[in-house]
Amino acid sequence: MYEDGTGLLSIGALSRLTGVSVKTIRNWSDQDLLPPAARTPAGYRRYGPDAVARLEIVRSLRDLGVGTAAIRAVLHRERTLADTAERSADALDAQIAALRSQRAVLRAVAARGSAAEELPQMTRLARLSAEERRRIVADFIDDALDGVPAPAYRSGLLAATPDLPEDPTPEQLHAWVELAALVRDPELGAALRRLAAYSTRTAPPADGDPAADADAALRVATLMRTRAEAAVADGIAPDSPAAAPLVAELVAAWLPTQAGTPDPPTEDGPAARTRLLEQLRAATEPLAERYWRLLCTATGRPAPPRWDTAGTWTAAALRAHLTPLQVDRTVFGATDPERVLYAYERVGRAVGALVAGVRPADLARPTPCADWTVRQLLDHLVWESLMVTSIAEGTPRTDHAADHLGHDPRTAFEDATRTALTTFRSSGMLTRTFGPYEAPGALLVQQVVVELLAHGWDLARALGAPTGLAPEVAEETLAAARRIYGAAPRTEGGSFAPERPAPPGAPAADRLAAYLGRAV
Repeated sequence: MYEDGTGLLSIGALSRLTGVSVKTIRNWSDQDLLPPAARTPAGYRRYGPDAVARLEIVRSLRDLGVGTAAIRAVLHRERTLADTAERSADALDAQIAALRSQRAVLRAVAARGSAAEELPQMTRLARLSAEERRRIVADFIDDALDGVPAPAYRSGLLAATPDLPEDPTPEQLHAWVELAALVRDPELGAALRRLAAYSTRTAPPADGDPAADADAALRVATLMRTRAEAAVADGIAPDSPAAAPLVAELVAAWLPTQAGTPDPPTEDGPAARTRLLEQLRAATEPLAERYWRLLCTATGRPAPPRWDTAGTWTAAALRAHLTPLQVDRTVFGATDPERVLYAYERVGRAVGALVAGVRPADLARPTPCADWTVRQLLDHLVWESLMVTSIAEGTPRTDHAADHLGHDPRTAFEDATRTALTTFRSSGMLTRTFGPYEAPGALLVQQVVVELLAHGWDLARALGAPTGLAPEVAEETLAAARRIYGAAPRTEGGSFAPERPAPPGAPAADRLAAYLGRAV
């Protein structure tokens, strides 16, 4: 390796020893990174014994992206290696951030199918610093709430900053771009002004317990959303009698949360329901809800539950039942507990025979229940028994949106009705009272019997089977339906359509279907 007996390496020998090309070594030498120890009379470079180690240092730093000037400063001991590494890492961070931003924009454009005109704005917004993003939102909030004395509400808005992660997903970048556009919408500013004014008007006293108040409000909101979504899934129209006890339950749960507010309502009535309706409207401002959802998506925070379905149903139910229902309690005593158990058993057996005959090909058939297939109808039948069983056990179910049939509708139906019957007999449910109207359990079971027979009729009609179900109890079930639902408003598309005529001599189950608005 050493040539001319000098103990020095030629450039070729150094290249062979290190695997670095002659051209690269010559270039590094010219840049004063690897100076030769000497030159031959002919001008050829010769490198000393330390050249190999020095070259490895240069190569390693170059591989790490460190620039020539920085490497030279390290080799000449003008700067420590640690300081150079830190500076280079900082520079890499900036480059990586820029590359991530570029990648996020490109992926967002690809995923969104953006037009060319959108690209400059998207690129500009993606490149903003965290402080610049905060400034955009803060300026919007300042303008929107100018002159509104709502410091707590303002602070809450400002605390939720639009901080994108270092490597935003296309969805997060989409959300930020849409949020930046949304805060220019005057309608959003107007919505936030309304919310700020409402929050100031109804704020609890300063000496209260904000955490406890927030927990209580969250529990009530969850109850409202759960009950409303279940009502929608069960086809309960907000203006129907079936919605009235739900509204009463929600108002009863909500009233205690108002105790610390100015002029709080203390009992259910039009004033309380009007106030809840106002509160619900404030909580479900569409643009404000969109603002928060975009902010959560952009920052990776959990998005709040959607209120569009539940809010619409609850508001409509409150408007339809602004005055609490005056319950005719004479209906409560008209239900014989033992007789209603017998009716449930007989109707369950008759409908079960229909369910047993359902073939897989039948599940997609339409039924007299609008928008329900046979499968959806069967799921509802099973849910009815599961739900009333859970009420009897003191733990009302909330999984209305789940699949209650599985792969075996017959077994699901038989298990649900058998368990329900056992629970009704053993739990003392029939003589206990339930709900805001303190209705006897026997009345709840009677309502389920009406449901089972009516929807059993729907199933028979969908399958082309005889509809004269459970004749031994159908007549008394029709009479019970007339007692329970006689004053119910009838609207097309509601829970109870206008009563239809039944053919002369029609079986009681047919007449029940006609009474509940089916075309017989």
